[in-house]
Amino acid sequence: MKARRWIALGIGAFVLLFTLITTITVAFNTYSAPVMGGTEQTIISDGDPTGQIALLELNGAIIDSGEPGIFDTAGGYNHAAFLTELETAMTDRSVQGIIISVDSPGGGILESAEIHSAIEEIQDQTEKPIYVSMGGMAASGGYYIAAPTDRIFATPQTLTGSIGVIMSSLNVAELLDNIGIEEQVYKSGPYKDILSPTREPLEEEDEIIQGIVDEYYEEFVAIISEGRDMPEDRVRELGDGRIYTGRQALEEGLVDELGSLEDTITAMREELGANYQVVSNEALPGFGNLFGLSVKQLFGNDTEIKLDFNQPKPYYMYNHE
Repeated sequence: MKARRWIALGIGAFVLLFTLITTITVAFNTYSAPVMGGTEQTIISDGDPTGQIALLELNGAIIDSGEPGIFDTAGGYNHAAFLTELETAMTDRSVQGIIISVDSPGGGILESAEIHSAIEEIQDQTEKPIYVSMGGMAASGGYYIAAPTDRIFATPQTLTGSIGVIMSSLNVAELLDNIGIEEQVYKSGPYKDILSPTREPLEEEDEIIQGIVDEYYEEFVAIISEGRDMPEDRVRELGDGRIYTGRQALEEGLVDELGSLEDTITAMREELGANYQVVSNEALPGFGNLFGLSVKQLFGNDTEIKLDFNQPKPYYMYNHE
């Protein structure tokens, strides 16, 4: 009898949970004002409604960790959503200018390059000015995406720079040897397990990895040289990995002005010649995300994201560990 009772209780709990999820789904689909998968506009600063200045916020590590579900309240950076916001700002005729507020230590090579390409597309296809307002940090990949914009503002307290590429892995070969653990690896080529943490790297592997890092670094240098109209030799002098305060960055020509986000908005309005309202168009998660939630996502376990982040990969990142 007890077993049957527990089975019945389990079935009842499952039905209750399924009913709850279904009810929430219907509520979101039927009564939510913004459409799922669309954008939600918020007025940041009142002004002339005949035109808009789009404010895009880039906060956190620029890592594409997948689109969060609608129950995800942890915040953080959403790469797909940010690219959508850039595209919306480009195509929306009411948007006269774009401000990107950056507070980031940098991030992935690919993600930074995709944002850079999106910014260049806006510049090629429109005449909308693009400003960057740096917050507490806009380092490495955070500076990479700022370099091509029309004007860069930083506060005196901003930490920026960290121009360069980093790629690292742990090596526990000696530790495993001391405790008598040996990994057996079967591989199709001598470098298939490159950057393995369980053995010492080969000299040739050091050259391979350094070649990758150097290639990405040269790309970084070229991006800054073009965006800041600065000789490449000068970029390399500044781009030794060190960080700069906002005031130091201004002296070195890495930023244009010292000022807050409000100062950036004021400068944008002056360039546009109108007191346009400042709006934020936040991309909303797609409706399919509700059904795409895994148990880990539903209960806030982001282990998979952390594991992916800790894989040996190149980053435009300051303090990436």
